[in-house]
Amino acid sequence: MANIRKIEGKNGTSYKITVAVGRDSTGKQKRHYMTWKPTSKMSEKQIEKAVQKAAFAFEEQIMQGFSPDNRQSFSEYAEYVISLKAKNGAKRRTIERYREMLPRINAAIGHIKLKDILPKHLNQLYDNLAEEGIRETPERATPKKDIATIMKERKLSAAALSRQTGIAASTFAPAIHGNSVSRHTAEIIAAALDFKPETLFVFQKDNRPLSAKTILEHHRLISTIMSQAEKEMLIQYNPAHRASPPKLEKREVECFQPEELQLILACLDKESIKWRTIINLLIETGCRRGEIMGLKWEDIYWEDCLLYICRSLNYTPQSGIFVDTTKTGETRYIRVSKEMIDLLRQYELWYKELKEQSGDLWQETGFVFTKDNGGLMLPDNVTQWLSTFSKKYELPPIHPHKFRHTMASLMITNRVDVVTVSKRLGHAKVSTTTDIYSHAIKEADAQAAADYAAFIRKKKTAPVPPKEEPEAVKN
Repeated sequence: MANIRKIEGKNGTSYKITVAVGRDSTGKQKRHYMTWKPTSKMSEKQIEKAVQKAAFAFEEQIMQGFSPDNRQSFSEYAEYVISLKAKNGAKRRTIERYREMLPRINAAIGHIKLKDILPKHLNQLYDNLAEEGIRETPERATPKKDIATIMKERKLSAAALSRQTGIAASTFAPAIHGNSVSRHTAEIIAAALDFKPETLFVFQKDNRPLSAKTILEHHRLISTIMSQAEKEMLIQYNPAHRASPPKLEKREVECFQPEELQLILACLDKESIKWRTIINLLIETGCRRGEIMGLKWEDIYWEDCLLYICRSLNYTPQSGIFVDTTKTGETRYIRVSKEMIDLLRQYELWYKELKEQSGDLWQETGFVFTKDNGGLMLPDNVTQWLSTFSKKYELPPIHPHKFRHTMASLMITNRVDVVTVSKRLGHAKVSTTTDIYSHAIKEADAQAAADYAAFIRKKKTAPVPPKEEPEAVKN
């Protein structure tokens, strides 16, 4: 039975409700507490009835295993949940993304007790995240002057600038082509070229509001944390399930048209063997960028024209470059063309020559694609290189993932069954493939229906019925 005690204080009358259930390991009785306050307009009889109702509801929750008097704040519990996820094998990138988003969330609701968080608190947070100036990204620097021309005048190559500054050429390559880089990179380049940073670059802070996709990521993290609290019976319901996060418009995936792909391949023939091989692999296999960069020589089955996709090379600012499993944790074999194997053979010869020239400076990692000294290659270099490549040949914007979408869409349109496509892509579920490529499936279905209709409605010459025999013959 709940115990109710009336308390007269400076802020008026309140009632302390106590429920005792069971004992702890020391034999001490476990007590749970809550405070209930009447409204100023309630009569004594109404107060008595309402406090009894509150006490009964509180006791019932305790008896069912809930802990409505838990005093943990959201920030305290969030740290526990993220640590639990890490312990249970969540991807490193996932955990680091959680920790990246958490400060914004904690600034709004971190101090609130779990049991007191309402859907309205979350909706207010989502509105705030959609305001300008919410981003905390460092300033970006866009070149004022033609850095490539300055380097040419000083007879300074990208490799020489890399040695002088101690940063990879791929890091400052965007600035050489007139694109933005981080403030830190810009300051290093300016110092190396003997310029004041403000003379060589324009610095700007990104004041854009967060995108609907990013806000939805924050919502999903909150929902994950509150779902764990609901499982552990600390709250009665997940407020994120009743909140109103922004909705994403479903957009069709972007693919290259066959003629665009042919043009890209023609332009690739003019590039170095290393980048020609990387991009051709992306085009032919439909693999994720990190999976191609995670290939080792031992993963190539030359005679069978197979690649074993079993790892991914990733990068985060906190961890740097690291090796991980594939996105879904699944491994798969992918068949490639004889032409692709021939290209890999050509690249292997170039790779061995580079290794021999490097001598003692070579870092043996076993990866197919590496830096010039054999060290691990930053996966984002692929995206940066494609950006420069597309501008060089005046091609449409190219992102590595666009090749993946193109391969899948073309296969489905050409009647390859969805299960086969899904396995090649490395999706954990076929439903993922059908959701992403619904447009291609509809096109393939429409074409199949048209072909079938044409087949069954094709005019054929009706068979000639046998002639009736004369009566005399019959007899």
